Amino acid sequence: MAKRKRQQDYHTKRMKAVQEGSNEQVLLADIRDLLHKTRDLSVHNPQEVEDHNLESTDVEAPSDPPERFSEIEVQISSLSSLGDGLGFSSTTDHVYVVPFTLPGDVAKAKVVTHLAEDHYTLTDFISVLKPSPQRNDDLVRCPYFAKCSGCQLQMLSYEDQLAHKREIVEKAYRNFSSLTPEMIPVIGDTIGSPMQYGYRTKITPHFDGPPGCMSRKARKNPSEQEGFKEVPPIGFMIKGTRKTMDIEDCPIATDAVRDGLRRERKRVGEEISKYKRGATILLRETTTRTPIRSQPPAINDPHPAPNGAETPSPIHLTTQPANLQQDTSNNNLDFPNPTTYTETKTYITDQNALSTERIGPYTFLNPAGSFFQNNNSILPTFTSYIRTHILPPTSSPIHVEETKPINHLIDAYSGSGLFTITLSPLFKSCLGIDIAPSSIASARKNATLNNIGNATFVAADASQIFAQAGHLDADETVV
Repeated sequence: MAKRKRQQDYHTKRMKAVQEGSNEQVLLADIRDLLHKTRDLSVHNPQEVEDHNLESTDVEAPSDPPERFSEIEVQISSLSSLGDGLGFSSTTDHVYVVPFTLPGDVAKAKVVTHLAEDHYTLTDFISVLKPSPQRNDDLVRCPYFAKCSGCQLQMLSYEDQLAHKREIVEKAYRNFSSLTPEMIPVIGDTIGSPMQYGYRTKITPHFDGPPGCMSRKARKNPSEQEGFKEVPPIGFMIKGTRKTMDIEDCPIATDAVRDGLRRERKRVGEEISKYKRGATILLRETTTRTPIRSQPPAINDPHPAPNGAETPSPIHLTTQPANLQQDTSNNNLDFPNPTTYTETKTYITDQNALSTERIGPYTFLNPAGSFFQNNNSILPTFTSYIRTHILPPTSSPIHVEETKPINHLIDAYSGSGLFTITLSPLFKSCLGIDIAPSSIASARKNATLNNIGNATFVAADASQIFAQAGHLDADETVV
């Protein structure tokens, strides 16, 4: 009877409503889309459903779903926007979500969470029984792949990954924009990153506290709490669980961050007796640039390399201070007559310390624990693309002689000023808006640091854009 009760609990309705904008809402949209397409296929081409060895049925939900933790075979049909495979087992009326799989895979999976009313079941990946033509396991460069929750698609070619990202945007417009099909814009090809590994400038590994550290007794009497008896796993969550797995190295991180991970793991091991609870370790790359020519640097770094951080071999590159006058003729971040610099990358662990990012001629300082694009290898291409497309082309139908020139920029969700500052040479005035006062404070400092005189920043909700920019001529302003 107890087992039957547990099984009944396992198949009950969800306990709370799906939150708007949540991963669960995105997953549900993908599942419903797959069920709809499969039902249409079973009507118009039943032979293709039969070829997949699946039984087409109109039953609302499986009458006898597999027991929890039982192992099943799943034919993967599509890839969700969250990166998990979606497929069917014995019928086409219920979807199984299987991580680390691709369309065309036949996978063995373990049943974990069954949601009958939403027609899907979450599973754990066990193995691939028959690989998809898209699968290439030789591409995988991480020994923790298919267990760690950090990466999902290392077995997929980068070209296919970029195509999948384009499809994610297309589905987002269809499912959540409320636009009619004819109003949805054509999505262009995804711009690839120059680096697929060794690019991530920030990671936050963690370790859990000792057993009982979060109990009521421990919270009331912290001094009586027992500490660690051994070094716990330090790393990231196992996919689909709240358990931490030990991660000694992360190949998607930059060399400086990987060096920091090794050193911080060693430090925690040596100091574990000082900890009574778990902790998160921040590792953020920062850059120091020194001109090789005998002239003072255009911008001085505000802080030295962190204590205990080994200085990697310097990387040489070229850059040039920006022309800060309004200039629509050059939309790239490449400038003539470069000055050569020696660039050194290290890591910092204090979330309040300032990290330095260089994007062409611009310098950005941000608290290490705050948000900033974690792939700095793509930022020159990314910002140059926006510079190229922010203004209407001269051949555009709206670009006629009577049209007023675009002189003003409003940057909603401006953060610490990345686009406001890199776009500033194109406009007479720029206004950055962000809801976080700390981001606005960083943006103002970054504008001063880069000698930007035509940008202002306001801490406000983006919905208040027009209240903040009502004085601007709408025909001369781009958002």
